[in-house]
Amino acid sequence: MKKISRRSFLAAAAACGAAAALTACGGSSSSTAASSAAPAGSAASSEAASGPVTLQWAIWDKESTAYWQAMADGYMASHKDVTIEMVDLGSTDYMTVLATQLAGSADLDVLTIKDIPGYANLINLDYLKPLNDVLTRDTADFNGTIEQLTTDDGNFYAVPFRSDFWVLYYNKDLFDAAGVEYPSNDMTMEEYDALARKMTSGEGDQKVYGCHYHTWRSAVSLFSILDGEHTIIDGNYDFMKPTYDMIIAQQNDGICMDYGYLKTSSLHYSAAFENQQCAMLNMGSWFIATLQTYMKDAETKFNWGIAKYPHPAGAPAGSTLGTVTSLAINVDSPKAEAAADFINWCVSAEGAEAIARPVPSPHAALLPPARSSSPARASPPTPLLWRL
Repeated sequence: MKKISRRSFLAAAAACGAAAALTACGGSSSSTAASSAAPAGSAASSEAASGPVTLQWAIWDKESTAYWQAMADGYMASHKDVTIEMVDLGSTDYMTVLATQLAGSADLDVLTIKDIPGYANLINLDYLKPLNDVLTRDTADFNGTIEQLTTDDGNFYAVPFRSDFWVLYYNKDLFDAAGVEYPSNDMTMEEYDALARKMTSGEGDQKVYGCHYHTWRSAVSLFSILDGEHTIIDGNYDFMKPTYDMIIAQQNDGICMDYGYLKTSSLHYSAAFENQQCAMLNMGSWFIATLQTYMKDAETKFNWGIAKYPHPAGAPAGSTLGTVTSLAINVDSPKAEAAADFINWCVSAEGAEAIARPVPSPHAALLPPARSSSPARASPPTPLLWRL
């Protein structure tokens, strides 16, 4: 059975920790088109998908993530014989649900890989096809990320198509109405906590929470590794206690929404922020495009901004987290050649441009009903360690 190398992922953290400002660890971001290089004679070509074929693509949160449809539409526009059908498995426990689907011989061809632990699990279960002879783009274009996704058997089983880092989103109108200064680009966790408490107001349906944490583990626990001294893979987690103590205290004091409520209600972080139920939200840069798209259609628009991530005392300003999102092929897919062609397109310049291109979205219709009256507002005016 294949075993993923622990050492390779430790190296990934070290490599990305030294990345320059706003530089991603390989792949293309939602706003940057990377160069494309397809070696002659490669195993997968643009003509790989000959004849009508339908690819089943496993994703999460289709309606609230604009780039999924943009990628599918972009590919199908230049590949008339291919139909991309997205299978939305939801963001909650996505990698676990994906593994369960594959165990049940699900008819999936292209698999989106959300995190490294889930990637390692799928490899160990022999659910992924090696992509060494499939990728047509030069691995050097990925700035070392392919090597970091390579296992002890010498194979890599996923290819990153985008990279993101975490920032702090904030509602400018709520801060203006409260007469509070916006978050700075150099906030310690203690300062962030104090600001969240200052920005909490109201009761019931009119309550505005100072901050919001999505139900992902990374939204809470990974604040702890920003000191550059700790890792989440050495088996010792005592260093996370101060962060958990702070956020549990915020929950108990009503500064953020209750975790149990968020799990049972399945409230999406985008809805919490877009419905102006929270003043601040820590989330990845992937949310920028979703938020921009939402604002085009929203009946009630508001001004928002981005600040650098809060950091532990002693850590440099700009310390943040990074992650890559990758694509893989179901080892049992009978359409592996067509799936490979789709993946190669996604990591090309053309694919990156499709991801970056704004697209209409029905996302506003998915939000909870608006509250009876809006808060007062002023007039409109991988986990990897990175440093911005």
